[in-house]
Amino acid sequence: MKKIVSLLIVVVLFCSCSEYQKALKNEDVAAKFEVATKMYDAGKYSKAIRLFEQLAPSYRGKPQAEKLFYMFSQSYYKSKQYYLAGYQFESFVSGYPRSEKVQEAAFLGAYSYSKLAPVYSLDQTDTVKALEKLQAFIDNYPNSEYIAQANEAVKVLSGKLEKKAYENAKGYNTISDYKSALIAFDNFIADFPGTPFKEDALFYKYDSAYKLAINSIPSKMEDRLNVAKVAYNNLIKFNSATKYKKEADEMNARVETDLQKFTKIK
Repeated sequence: MKKIVSLLIVVVLFCSCSEYQKALKNEDVAAKFEVATKMYDAGKYSKAIRLFEQLAPSYRGKPQAEKLFYMFSQSYYKSKQYYLAGYQFESFVSGYPRSEKVQEAAFLGAYSYSKLAPVYSLDQTDTVKALEKLQAFIDNYPNSEYIAQANEAVKVLSGKLEKKAYENAKGYNTISDYKSALIAFDNFIADFPGTPFKEDALFYKYDSAYKLAINSIPSKMEDRLNVAKVAYNNLIKFNSATKYKKEADEMNARVETDLQKFTKIK
């Protein structure tokens, strides 16, 4: 019995492949469209794509074109070819603005770009592009059934930019470029006021200000010590029981001691 079942499967697969190969060479676009639809319904997206590519020029403007280009877009998406999926879905939205599939296509087009967004440590050009596409979808279809998914994708993508900005700022501190670190942390805190990294950012900003101050020439030290003192107060104001309190207090003690020296000089 098992041998019979296996044989039937082989036969079905052979017939399917044979049908597909014939469709590739067939000049009858209707027959080719039928096989392409079968491939799509069977989840054989790579084969469906090859047939859709052949069919696309012939079907533009025809009644079945909407269905074809929807399946074409979905085939790219379901086979994880997200650049092409994004492009095809955008073309679908532009070509069929009254389609009942237009909101789904608009969402999946934007969402395809989010699939291309890399980990935060890499270049975030694709992340920025995905955010622009998703925001455009949210603006255009505020009541869409896909809004929750779009907002969640925006949250994830924004998190990557946030993490990237924080790590960049911290990187300046790590390499002892404290002036750049101060600027970067100020920008980070301004750009992401509700960030979960705010306590860390405030501490490393203080750490940068402190290290810049104590390594300064005498003529610049007093002003920089005062900048460090403000940074310390901002950290404590944000969280008086900060996980960095012991280290921050020790640093602040030196800041206060050094500032007293300048008071005595005056």
